[in-house]
Amino acid sequence: MMNGSRIMEGYVPEYDATIVTRILDAGGTIKGKSMCEDLCMSADSFTSVTGPVLNAHDRTRSAGGSSSGSAALLALEQVDMATGGDQGGSVRIPAAWSGVVGLKATYGLVPYIGCVPIGITRDHVGPMARTVHDVALMLEVIAGYDNGLDPRQPANLTVPEYTKQLTGDLGGIRVGLLKEGFGSESAEADVDELVRAQAHRLTSAGAVVEDMSVPLHYPDASHIYSVVHEGSLETMKGNGLGVGWKGFHPTSMIDALIKGYRTRANDMPPTAKFNYLLYDCITTNYGNRFYAKGQNLSRMLTHAYNQALSRYDVIIMPTIPFKATKLPNKDISTSEICKMALNFGQMSNVCPFNLTGHPALSINAGFSQGLPVGMMIVGRHFDDATVLKVAHAFENIRDSKI
Repeated sequence: MMNGSRIMEGYVPEYDATIVTRILDAGGTIKGKSMCEDLCMSADSFTSVTGPVLNAHDRTRSAGGSSSGSAALLALEQVDMATGGDQGGSVRIPAAWSGVVGLKATYGLVPYIGCVPIGITRDHVGPMARTVHDVALMLEVIAGYDNGLDPRQPANLTVPEYTKQLTGDLGGIRVGLLKEGFGSESAEADVDELVRAQAHRLTSAGAVVEDMSVPLHYPDASHIYSVVHEGSLETMKGNGLGVGWKGFHPTSMIDALIKGYRTRANDMPPTAKFNYLLYDCITTNYGNRFYAKGQNLSRMLTHAYNQALSRYDVIIMPTIPFKATKLPNKDISTSEICKMALNFGQMSNVCPFNLTGHPALSINAGFSQGLPVGMMIVGRHFDDATVLKVAHAFENIRDSKI
């Protein structure tokens, strides 16, 4: 579980999140709440209220965010499984830089009730672990319909036994290496080369691996995300939920956010202040025009990926185009904090799939210069099973001593 915001300091919920209840009912033990970035508004790991979350492989570097604590605890083998929230990559980014497995499941597959929303069209919560099997096992437990409490979910949800489909056999599976996911402006050559080489090893499990293209992916997709991202920050003014949707509304959480925003606004992290002011400026001058345009373009983006996934079972690319960055020194300026923590180059491959809702998993492709490199596997809506199957087959190949 995750925790971390001065805005909500002292708030004790009167009920568990749905995923917590399901974990407990399945026999799991909640060891505690891991630290995340303050208000979850950073793709890095230096804005949490208790100080930086350190990378388990190099303590001078970021663990990735915003689900930074969950990834670090897994990498340090302090817990077996963890959860993370993902509105723009916040499960997959720390999974990549910490060398663990993190799944942003299909939008709506895992109920979000009991987690603080950031954007109802982008909210995901998902499993994290050191192995694909443990991620699949946890998904079996936490996925499924939440009795109409969560409007993100379709009513006809079914949850397969994901673990039974981890056969290691990829016969008939077609894998596309997304051209636009490699070689971006911020990409490091060793990251691109490692992910490409490792993906081609899937042929030994029977897969067909070849290059393919979705021109809208880069750089357009992250630009589309940026306006939808800012628009959905209405949840800050709407105290976590806003209005206009059916489902369960946790009133005590809303009360805590109202109190926090009104009495402790200065305690918000610089990233949240920046986003709040930017959103306020945009809406004051242009209303919701850009948000609306972004949502419309998201439909085009979803169609583009769906077209590609009609030809391929999964799409692969680096999770993050570069290796874990150095943590900043203590006298870093506010503008530099925002520049580092809200890095769309860091998010360019991950954030598009928050808009489109496709399942996307990060798995460690290996190490370069002693640092983990994440490989992201993306699949069709509600075909999380194939994503996990491909990831598990790769994990077997990667760890094989032959």
